[in-house]
Amino acid sequence: MIKMARAISITVQCYSGYKGDETPRSFILGEKTVAIEGILDRWYEPEASYFRVRAGDGAIYIIRHNEGIDSWELTFFNGTPAR
Repeated sequence: MIKMARAISITVQCYSGYKGDETPRSFILGEKTVAIEGILDRWYEPEASYFRVRAGDGAIYIIRHNEGIDSWELTFFNGTPAR
C-alpha cells in the first residue's frame, strides 16, 4: 500500500454531462493512461469534488477536481502502481 504525502497533478478524461466534466473515465499518470473501471464513492467540498475509483490496474485511487481552477489531482493511491 502506498499513501501519498502530497497531491500530484494529473490529466483526466471525463464523461461530460449537463454539468460539464461530471465523471472521470481515465487519467494519465506519468506516461500511462489508467482506465477507471468504477466509481466507488464521491463527495463534495465547496471548491472541489472527490472520486474514489477502482482502476483497470486493480488499484484504488482518490482523485480531486478543483472546480475553481478546473484542475485535477491524484490525492491517494492504494495498490500496485500503473506500469
